Amino acid sequence: MPHAKLPRKSTNIDMTAMCDVAFLLLTFFMLATKFKPDEPVVVVTPSSISQITLPDVDIMLITVDSKGKIFFSVDNKLKRMDLIEDVNSVKNLGLTKEEKTSFALGSSIGVPFNELKAYLDANPDKQKEMTTNATGIPADTAVLAPTNELATWIRSARETNAKVRICIKADGDASYPSVAKIIKTLSGYKIFKFNLITNLKAIPPGTAAYQDAHATEKKS
Repeated sequence: MPHAKLPRKSTNIDMTAMCDVAFLLLTFFMLATKFKPDEPVVVVTPSSISQITLPDVDIMLITVDSKGKIFFSVDNKLKRMDLIEDVNSVKNLGLTKEEKTSFALGSSIGVPFNELKAYLDANPDKQKEMTTNATGIPADTAVLAPTNELATWIRSARETNAKVRICIKADGDASYPSVAKIIKTLSGYKIFKFNLITNLKAIPPGTAAYQDAHATEKKS
């Protein structure tokens, strides 16, 4: 008995649901992504063979450019408002609510306290101009020196966030005294553990570090 031939039909897949999921994921990542704030200055860090991973959150970043100017920032946006409230109270800066909000939403600070109010009151374009011409945050080797404004920022950051971890990002051409002021200030607060940000380079052959690294590879 002959078999009836069924007509061939092309397979039709409804892609509507998949397109909806794709757009939902795209929207989620666009809204959840945290954009990296602009660096206050261009810093070319020196190279080292250290492979220690830097912390991801709760970072206090102290930046030193090639001219020795110091910039300060913390990455925790929720703690930035507490930080500026504390600094405003300690230094009697008379900041308004809008100026405090400007600090909380901003990035690095590189102006002394007597210029901070004007900086926070300026629009973003003016702030960029002031940052370019900034003299940097005043620092000193003595933690209690009146000229050591960096010490106030460090103290307030640690007071308002006990989990904060300190990173120093210094340009390779920065003078040693500029970096020494930061280290002296930290040691004045009994802070002896911090991270120095560097570029990773290959371990020179023949050195003790090279032999240790290869010995570890052979064991693994």
